[in-house]
Amino acid sequence: MITSKSLLVIAAAGVVALGAYFALRPALQQQANATAQPGAFVVPALSAEAQEGERYYNAVCAACHGQNGQGTAQGPALVNDIYNPGHHGDEAFQSAARNGVQAHHWRFGNMPPQQVTGAEVARIVAYIRELQQANGIVTRPHNM
Repeated sequence: MITSKSLLVIAAAGVVALGAYFALRPALQQQANATAQPGAFVVPALSAEAQEGERYYNAVCAACHGQNGQGTAQGPALVNDIYNPGHHGDEAFQSAARNGVQAHHWRFGNMPPQQVTGAEVARIVAYIRELQQANGIVTRPHNM
């Protein structure tokens, strides 16, 4: 039998949990958007293909995904371990650009399809992968 005292304890625990969630949410979001080496972001010397990808990225992706893939309030950081090649392979980027993406991993809403060719996306991916690698993000197997 649940007493009024038990209900009060349960309600208080719920209030504390909600308070903790809202208090920690900014730190959790900042951590989610962090790169592999916060404060020490590296922009490497880029290959010719990645340089071309950087130009396409800046024209199409940077408004939401930020300068050098570091994220904004409109889109997640792509230089983040969640986008390592073992979790989001190159075809995931092709599909995202071609078809858009339902919101997952982040709370930025759905990503609409983009007006880029497959060849342009391949160069954008080369750019992102070189940034990832320079910042310690390597292929790791995807575990659910």
